[in-house]
Formats: sequence, structure tokens, C-alpha cells
Amino acid sequence: MNEPDRQSGSAFDAIRAIDYTVVFVRDMEAMRYFYESVMGFPFLRELSSNWIEYKVGGNTLVLSRPGLTASDVPTPYGSAALHLAFRVSALEVDQCAEELMRKGINLLSPPTNRDFGHRTLFFRDPDGNLLEMFAEI
Repeated sequence: MNEPDRQSGSAFDAIRAIDYTVVFVRDMEAMRYFYESVMGFPFLRELSSNWIEYKVGGNTLVLSRPGLTASDVPTPYGSAALHLAFRVSALEVDQCAEELMRKGINLLSPPTNRDFGHRTLFFRDPDGNLLEMFAEI
């Protein structure tokens, strides 16, 4: 196997950030409600009923039905397709937990200080994806 020429670099060295994250959804109505009303993410735009964008910090979170770029079957219920971690302050981890519980969202793990220096909170969206609020402590 040939080794890449390290001196010439890679075209991938030009990547500076993840611009947007696409979440393939099973239930668009439930997911829209969750990300708009529970999480409170600012609506950015709707390119079609199958592509909804939200602003999350400097990034874009997209809810999409598979089909445009991939015709994958949906992830089976009971299986998370992804894990999204949202950075906040340590105090805000606790405030997010309180707000999620007020809104009827079950916590998988309450705010907890971890040995690796994070304060975390875990919960799921309507499609079962694992979501985390965390802060470095």
C-alpha cells in the first residue's frame, strides 16, 4: 500500500469546521416540535417539507427525511443514530435539566460531574437520538 505524500498535504486540510449536521428523521412533525419548542432552536429556513434548518451557535442543524442524497432505511426504533453534544456552562447544564423535566422530557442521566472533567446531562429526542448537554469543569 502506498503511503500518502505528507509534504504535499491533503485537500482535506482545507476543512475548517463542520458547517451543518443532518439528522435523518422518522417523524418530522415530532422532531420539528422537539427542536423548535423543547430545545428552542431558532428556525433558519425550510427548503422543503423534507429539509428543515435551525441555527445552533455558528452551525446549522438540519432535520431531513432520507432520500435526497441517500435512500437508507430508517434506524430501527431503540437504536440511536447519532449523539449530539451541546456545550453550555456548568450552571446551564442544571438549568437545562430543570427545563427539560418541566417540558416532560425524561432524563437518561441527571446532571453529573464526570471523572474526565465534564458535567453532563443525557436525554433523547423523539426519534431516540442521544442528546447531551455538557460543560467543562
